[in-house]
Amino acid sequence: QVQLVESGGGLVQAGGSLRLSCVASGRAASSNTMGWFRQAPGKEREFVAAISWDGGRTYFADSVNGRFTISRDNAKNMLYLQMNSLKPEDTAIYYCAGRQRRTITKYVNEYDYWGQGTQVTVSS
Repeated sequence: QVQLVESGGGLVQAGGSLRLSCVASGRAASSNTMGWFRQAPGKEREFVAAISWDGGRTYFADSVNGRFTISRDNAKNMLYLQMNSLKPEDTAIYYCAGRQRRTITKYVNEYDYWGQGTQVTVSS
């Protein structure tokens, strides 16, 4: 069974921090590239960050670059997103995604596995 499960979302004030986690199991645990996406109400799902299979390469959306950090622990099948200096516009459901191919990509339809999402709400 393919499974990605996110955790760590919540309510935080603007300027605060949150750390999201994602645990992979089943076929998703063999993902090479992994990423985080988010979807705000009434908007399309958008790319946030991605990381290569060995953690050596990362890629961020312009809107979060310098504020968010992505990392992974392959021994534990874990993916993380450290979010600092949060803004109200970061409010969204955040999704963990996995991709079998090693090429890092920001495109939603190029990821093979998805979690159910975790809500992040940033108050002003």
